[in-house]
Amino acid sequence: MTAQPAAENAHAPAREKMDPAMVRLIVILLGGAIPALLDTSIVNVAIHTIGVDLHTTVSSIQWVITGYLLSFGMVIPLSGWSLARFGGRASWMFALTLFLVGSIASGASWSIGSLIAFRVLQGIGGGLLFPLLTTLITQAAGGRNLGKLMATVSLPVAVVPILGPVVSGLIISNVSWRWIFYVNVPICLVALAVAWRGLAGVGVPRPGAARPRLDVTGLLLLCPALAGLLYGLAELASQHSAARPAVWVPAVAGAALLTGFIVHALRSRNEPLIDLRLFRSRTFSGASWLMFLAGLSIYGAMLLLPLYFQQARGYSALAAGLMMIPQGVGSILPRTLVGRMTDKLGAKPVSLVGVVLAAVGTVPFALADTHTSAVLLGAALVIRGAGLGTATIAVMAGAFQGLDRPQIPHASSLTRIMQQVGGAFGAAVLAVILASQASAQAAHGATGLATAFGHTFWWCIGFTALAFVPGLLLAGRPAPEGEASQ
Repeated sequence: MTAQPAAENAHAPAREKMDPAMVRLIVILLGGAIPALLDTSIVNVAIHTIGVDLHTTVSSIQWVITGYLLSFGMVIPLSGWSLARFGGRASWMFALTLFLVGSIASGASWSIGSLIAFRVLQGIGGGLLFPLLTTLITQAAGGRNLGKLMATVSLPVAVVPILGPVVSGLIISNVSWRWIFYVNVPICLVALAVAWRGLAGVGVPRPGAARPRLDVTGLLLLCPALAGLLYGLAELASQHSAARPAVWVPAVAGAALLTGFIVHALRSRNEPLIDLRLFRSRTFSGASWLMFLAGLSIYGAMLLLPLYFQQARGYSALAAGLMMIPQGVGSILPRTLVGRMTDKLGAKPVSLVGVVLAAVGTVPFALADTHTSAVLLGAALVIRGAGLGTATIAVMAGAFQGLDRPQIPHASSLTRIMQQVGGAFGAAVLAVILASQASAQAAHGATGLATAFGHTFWWCIGFTALAFVPGLLLAGRPAPEGEASQ
């Protein structure tokens, strides 16, 4: 066979197709993660129906969502330790099994208390799945073509939660709300069978490598800290005052425990649960805070947008869910281009363009009234989705640049925690702002409600614009391979 010229070989990596083994790994992992992704948003539309069936109030039923998010965030730090201690296949199948059991039990719930408890179990499984997915794929890639890989991986991560309200509306319109959870069962069973065969040897600890010990002190400090902070933020949405003990007591306790964890993690001679020294990297620090603000924009608006369509526009639950599709379409459109541009130009310029697009796509909602064209709002959602998708891909790729292989599990866990806390913060703050604005505009009827939503969307735009600051800390144009290795 005739050898190709060196000049052609130098450019071959840019044109070569993705390794079939990598494609198979991505398919296996995404297949198991899809049900957990769906459950981040599928319950939102069903809240009223579940509350009526279980004879409970809206304030109580909200914990079906909050409990899932709390447990989801609390267990993320365990993923890195689990992967290093037990390997990829065992960790993945354990997490997926927990999620499956939680789904079955949630569908069979007999009271609001049992449903909340089983949703917490679901969240534990889901919270382990996502950092495992990112870490296994990043490690398998060996640091190459991360932009292209993350464009592929983040596609369902962005789209599936957006489809949750649509799936929920269809289920509620035709069968019992319990099928919102039962729909996960066949998918999880297939995913477990495929993972058993396809993940053999994936993420296996190196022979002779020391098995890490679990940082119990860090775990006992960090998990309650996250729970306290998220609980306080969630209660702020319902209590409408930071002076209420239900808000400030858990928040202060969570902040104190978090301070204790930071001191412990920085002083510990052994490997901490989360390596906070990663923040010494300017690129990683910027990526983490951008993920916090991205979580705020994504999850906060995912709460705000369906409410806007149902309350201010008078749409049904299914119609409101369908109106969210343009945002999913927008997140799909730029993915291939964004992956290539991130690998070529670096994470900073690409993520900043995404932030601008996301903010611009939200402006029409801030200016809308009861007669604003639905076509205009749908087009705005396409732009907003494109912006969020662009920023997320760039950040996911940029967060791991310059890190050593052993640091990747810690980096994966920490970025996911930042996104989860940001999402809880965004949902709580935007709910408080909306309630305050709606109360102030109550005398003006439908027009006043539209105005209240408009003011709240301006806050959402402000939070999105803040992401421009950490985006400036991301890496710019990557150095050539020869330079980087020196």
